[in-house]
Amino acid sequence: MSVAESARTRLATALLGRVAGDDHRDKHDRIHFTPGDRWFEPGSAIQRVHGDASMFVGGLRALLLQSLHPQAMAAVAGHSGYRGDPWGRLQRTSTFLAVTTFGTAADAERVVGHVREVHERVRGKDEDGVPYRASDPHLLDWVHVAEVDSFLRAHQLYGENPLDEAGCDAYVAQAAVVARKLGGADVPTDVASLERALARYRHELRGTQAARDAARFLLVHPPLPLAARMPYGALAGAGVAMLPRWTRRPLGLPYAPPVEATVVRASGHAMVRAIRWALADF
Repeated sequence: MSVAESARTRLATALLGRVAGDDHRDKHDRIHFTPGDRWFEPGSAIQRVHGDASMFVGGLRALLLQSLHPQAMAAVAGHSGYRGDPWGRLQRTSTFLAVTTFGTAADAERVVGHVREVHERVRGKDEDGVPYRASDPHLLDWVHVAEVDSFLRAHQLYGENPLDEAGCDAYVAQAAVVARKLGGADVPTDVASLERALARYRHELRGTQAARDAARFLLVHPPLPLAARMPYGALAGAGVAMLPRWTRRPLGLPYAPPVEATVVRASGHAMVRAIRWALADF
């Protein structure tokens, strides 16, 4: 094995171990090779988006954007264990996305049913005493909208093969299938309705202490060895740079358009290409 191939294998193993768990090869084979009908056709828009390395940037952006809803953030802070077990939470999320996007319909139904059962048990009050339920369709819709907007924007900017206009609409419509299965009620089905949905939630969003704490955890104190912090920082910076300007002050994040459009974007592209290269055969 050449030096380059050895480095590639080490990087891929390290990435997949963090994102999918130590049993990532077995998971991959079960999800992709188990016979049966799927919710989505091979090569569909949702498979193109969720199968691209740009998801590393989109996922970080989604977490930051989602945190601006006080009740959604309170549910995450109180029940997800993101501080005590951040990699476990990431692995559960990535497995859910992989199964619903690429797995058999039976497995997708099963994993959605499990998440719905968990949501039914998650309830409480935010820091202002406002009650929440993770199964509330309004909160489910917000989490979905923030994710879809983030994943699509990251794909269009950092993806290997960005979608055309019809493909973007198809992605939003296909993602809506999963959201409805989870209990979403008013989920967008094209880019125009996605933009309207974001606008509808704007008045509910603000920077709580829990949201700022989550941003610091993700961006300043990630649970990573020193050697991994610089490449992670490039991905995180790319995710922050994609956030709307109005989100920065509530989360205590900087806003520097010239730097974000040049240095940050170039670093993001370099890291996404490196991840794509590492995972090409995995």
